[in-house]
Parts: sequence; structure tokens; C-alpha cells
Amino acid sequence: MKIYNSIKIIILILATHQLSISQSAYEIVKKSEEILKGKTSKGRFKMTVITPEYTRTMEMESWWVENEKALIVIKSPKREAGNKTLKIKNELWMYLRNTETTIKIPPSMMLQSWNGSDFTNDDLVRESNLVEDYFLTLLGEDTIESNICWKVELRPKPTTAVVWGKILYWCRKKDFLPVKTYYFDEKEKLIRSLIYSDYKVLGGRLIPSKWIMLNHVKKGNRTEFEILDIQFDIKISDRIFSFQELEKGR
Repeated sequence: MKIYNSIKIIILILATHQLSISQSAYEIVKKSEEILKGKTSKGRFKMTVITPEYTRTMEMESWWVENEKALIVIKSPKREAGNKTLKIKNELWMYLRNTETTIKIPPSMMLQSWNGSDFTNDDLVRESNLVEDYFLTLLGEDTIESNICWKVELRPKPTTAVVWGKILYWCRKKDFLPVKTYYFDEKEKLIRSLIYSDYKVLGGRLIPSKWIMLNHVKKGNRTEFEILDIQFDIKISDRIFSFQELEKGR
């Protein structure tokens, strides 16, 4: 009986420890994501797509309300200026200014490239929610460029429609800011990696202002995303996320 009770105590301790680790991983990623996104945000950004054949740069203005709503308007170059991407809950549309057409993007294309970049539609409109769509496990600590970081593993929940078989997420212990994210397919092959750098105060908070997405399938391809200006937790009118706004200029 004593042995049986001892085993029960050990099992309870291990279960409690595992719950504590999982909860910690959840809180780490949730806080890190909240710093980057805020409840709402509006900003100006520059995206540079780099391949062995060419380099192209776009500037855009964007509005977001958590993971629920997003509007992205391309401002330059001239041939693409006025093209827009609108997301409302689980639905996505694109407006092409030159042809004055609105296209609804099916869910199957959320993981397709956004405007030829190494970021996906999902990345730009924030469809996925890391702390809701994945099981999180704290793997331990790593030191990256003199920063002590938490290393968290994310595995998709069975009911979640996501493409990644595994994600590894590193963020700094001192301020919860992300350092890098690795994305793996279902066979655990590394497909891409997102590297954060150039940490500075923007919108009243310290954030990484430069994000570089490295493509590990198409060697030599990468996309650099730079935050030029951003505001967090501001009031954004619902009118912004409307078809009238999407198709303005027709």
C-alpha cells in the first residue's frame, strides 16, 4: 500500500510539473505575441523580396484588429499601388486596382505566397493564432547572440487546419521579444525560418523592426519585412474593414 501511494504521489507530481511547463509555454508565447500585435495596430511597412533572379520592394499601409480583421494597402511601386487585401474573421479578399476586380481567396490558399514574397497570406492577415491552434511545450533555454531565450515547441491541435507540422519559437527572457521562429512540415523538414532583428522603440514599445523570412526550399530566396512606423492599441473604425474601403477608387 505504501508503494502504491508513493507511485500515486510521483505521478501527481509529474503531472503537476507538466501542467506547469505547458502553462508557462502558453504564457510566454501569448505575451510575446501580444507585444508584437497589440489589441489593434496601424502601421507603414516596407517589404523586399529577394531571389537569385531579381529584387523587388513594396511599401504598404496596414490595419489590424487582433486576429479578427485586417486591411493591407500597397502604396508602391506604382504598378501595384492600390492593390488591397481584406480579412474579416475567416474570410479573405483581394482587390486588384488595375482590373478593378475583387477576388475571394479560398481557405486552401491561406498558406500561399503573399504577393510573391516568402510570407504567406496567413502571415500577413494573422489568420493563425499560435496559442489557440497549437499545443505548446517549453523545451528549455538557449543563448542566442548573448540573449538568454526560452525555446518553445508548437505542435498543431488535431482540430486545427494548419500546414505546419511543428514550429520552434525562441524569445528573449528579459523582455519576451521573439528572436527566431522555425517552421517544419509534417515530416519535420525545415521549410522556412523567420529571424527578428534591429530592436527599437516604435509605437511606444520596444519591438524588432526588421523581420527576415528565409526560404529553405527555394535556396537564395528571402523576404525582408521592415516596420517603418506603427501605432498600437488605437481605435480603428469598422469602416476600414468594409467592401467600400476595399473597392475605393472604382
